[in-house]
Amino acid sequence: MAGTVTVTEEIDGTIKKIKWSWLSDAGNADQITINAFSGKILGLCTVPDGVAAPTVGYDVEVQDQDGIDVLMGGGANRHNLNTEYVLSTSLGAVAKDKLNLIITDAGNAKKGTVYLFIR
Repeated sequence: MAGTVTVTEEIDGTIKKIKWSWLSDAGNADQITINAFSGKILGLCTVPDGVAAPTVGYDVEVQDQDGIDVLMGGGANRHNLNTEYVLSTSLGAVAKDKLNLIITDAGNAKKGTVYLFIR
């Protein structure tokens, strides 16, 4: 894959927040976290850029080190203009794994931000 991604990882008590700010290259972007995480995925938030918005229906996956999408498909077909949320009831969990954000079908030179919350 390609693209440019900046990852910010915050750990405060039992809550972890991961922020990936991405810029796609040929429609794709990916980045692995620095830390390994454990816990239930509490929520996902996808925020498309207001100027360089991704293509309608772009996809977000967050894979663990075994290649399993911990979003359980919840990041598929994201809106290109609206911030969207996915609640914990539709999301999986992670056990001592670094997490890899994978953006696909976003279009070239498109931007967005993905937030993931874990407890």
